[in-house]
Amino acid sequence: MKATRLRAAGLAVALLGALVAASPTAASAAGTDATRAANPTTCATDPATPKRQFRAMWISSVVNIDWPTKASQTAPDRIAAQQAEYRGWLDLARKLNHNAVVVQVRPTADAFWPSPYEPWSEYLTGVRGQDPGWDPLAFLVDEAHKRNLEFHAWFNPYRISMPDGAGGDLAKLAPNHPARQHPDWTFAYPPAGVAGSRLYYNPGIPEVREFVQTAMMDAVKRYDVDGVHFDDYFYPYPSGAHQVPDDATFAEFNRGFTNKADWRRDNINLLVQEMNTKIKAVKPWVKFGVSPFGIWRNKAADPLGSDTTGSQSYDIISADTRKWVKEEWIDYIVPQLYWYIGQYPAADYARLVPWWAETVRGTRVQLYIGQADYKSGDPAYGSFWQNPRELSDHLTLNRSYPEVLGNVHFSAVQVRANRLNATDIYAAEHYSRPALVPTMPHLPAKPLLFPVVTGAKRQDDGVRLSWRQPADGVGPLGKATSYAIYRLDGTGLAGKCDLADASHLVGTVRATPGAVQSWVDTTAEAGKRYTYHVTALDRLSNESAVSPPRFVR
Repeated sequence: MKATRLRAAGLAVALLGALVAASPTAASAAGTDATRAANPTTCATDPATPKRQFRAMWISSVVNIDWPTKASQTAPDRIAAQQAEYRGWLDLARKLNHNAVVVQVRPTADAFWPSPYEPWSEYLTGVRGQDPGWDPLAFLVDEAHKRNLEFHAWFNPYRISMPDGAGGDLAKLAPNHPARQHPDWTFAYPPAGVAGSRLYYNPGIPEVREFVQTAMMDAVKRYDVDGVHFDDYFYPYPSGAHQVPDDATFAEFNRGFTNKADWRRDNINLLVQEMNTKIKAVKPWVKFGVSPFGIWRNKAADPLGSDTTGSQSYDIISADTRKWVKEEWIDYIVPQLYWYIGQYPAADYARLVPWWAETVRGTRVQLYIGQADYKSGDPAYGSFWQNPRELSDHLTLNRSYPEVLGNVHFSAVQVRANRLNATDIYAAEHYSRPALVPTMPHLPAKPLLFPVVTGAKRQDDGVRLSWRQPADGVGPLGKATSYAIYRLDGTGLAGKCDLADASHLVGTVRATPGAVQSWVDTTAEAGKRYTYHVTALDRLSNESAVSPPRFVR
């Protein structure tokens, strides 16, 4: 009798679902998030299994740090080798329950796509400007999306060369490089011929700022990226007593500023503000984030600063990162908090996390923390980094600050290295379940109708679910981009708090346009009874109401 009542209840809910599905207004009123009925303040949730958390690793291409490696660069079948390497990074991301990748596609004023503005990157073939014979960016985005990972395109706005490449010598750049055509746009710092010299575009020249924005926007317009990402390279980091050679630029383009330091900061402010405006004008759903050096200013220099004594991005690289947050010129910020917890007054992780949490509080800017996986287990960074739990302790500390919505790990090769088993430890303690990407309510969205599960069949490798999505809206918004699958033990309806965290989230999968959706729960135990629910997610991870239940006995 109980099973009969449950089947009847399920049928009633399904019929109600059909009625709601017939009315977009009703669907909207029902709620666009599966947890709307579950107020987080009234549901006891497990902090180790948050339902939403940004999890990513940086995949760095400059000097072939992560991808592509120099080994694949020279392989007989180079394209196949590079594609296999990249798929390996994505598979690692999925294994660790990450939900995004941040991939460097413009490391030195070059391109990982057929750009009409800049030459092909040397890190693809080993030769500056050489056509690799394929479109890497199209592949990078597509493969990430197949695995339901957000793709954030990482650009370096002004850096033109690295010391072990062209250095400060314009003549060593690709023949068609814009910097060779416009040498007046550039400067070498430190000066050419000095160890460590690099070429930079001059941020103080308006035409330069417009050009680098145009070059980056070409990728935003042509590829289905989910985010645009800058790191901490704006004006160059100081090198000895050498000065950035921009006196003539300041004299010509000062815009009324009398203080050069203020003018430099305003140059970078304009870059960030204008880039955000251009992104949103073309694709309002594309996120814009910056990963700056972890200290804005020290309290001794500014009462609004952090309780630290280290270098300050405001002063040394002209990056007024706090202003970008307060003005909401960015959607997220990932301060590089590459320091350990405790006994380090210059930059204590435990002092900087609350400062950044307070900085974003009251704004719509999301805070993720940049983690120094590269330091873990490396004796060069001292005894504190010989603690295999250091990184996991960072993520535990983050839980005390609700403003911290995720982490990005530097970099992929270090995550995989797993020195001291540190990756295994933090993954087990913090990434044991899948997680959805945090929503950004200030970006445009349209309510999604919930899916209807049409089948749940046991097979040798688990339980195969299939479902249909009611008709989607027109255009890039209002469409189901992916799905979240929840599984509860037993056969019964989900309670209001059952989906408030990720304890019942068993997987996410990319939507297949125009097809019946399906997914196999390979962790389902033979003979055990389950209840499944599926929700639809749009490209910004806004979630529909839950599907009617599907029981498996």
